[in-house]
Amino acid sequence: MAERLLFELVSPERLLLSEEVDMVVVPGAEGNFGVLKGHSLLISTLRPGVIDVYEGQVVTDRIFVAGGFAEVTPEGCTVLADEAVAVSDLDAGAVEAELREIEGAAANLRESVARLSGPERDAAQRELVQAERRQAAVVAKLAAARERSAAAH
Repeated sequence: MAERLLFELVSPERLLLSEEVDMVVVPGAEGNFGVLKGHSLLISTLRPGVIDVYEGQVVTDRIFVAGGFAEVTPEGCTVLADEAVAVSDLDAGAVEAELREIEGAAANLRESVARLSGPERDAAQRELVQAERRQAAVVAKLAAARERSAAAH
């Protein structure tokens, strides 16, 4: 039997998961990467996506993360997530509504950036960048919710 690693998932509010697993696959900024016991040291930013937790050859847990950081050591992997939710808890309808709201806010901010100038334009541009990042995260969350729904049917 392969050696197990400690996987910890932490959100800004609390420790969400701390358990010994066989492997995790994490959505790194440069692409997904798998972590087994004995992995080299690594620190990576995360893109919005799904963490797959493995027991043997079977994915036992799927967790959507909106972004964050992963720290890998030979003993384990710690993910500091901006937001984390079990894929099984995602509601595609609710996520679609969230996406529509963010798209509307981003459109309003684009209009503000186009008509404002000076410091007001700069502030609106910063808000727009944040809204577009959030929009990308919600698009990834919606894809995870739809994938779960499709797999259930």
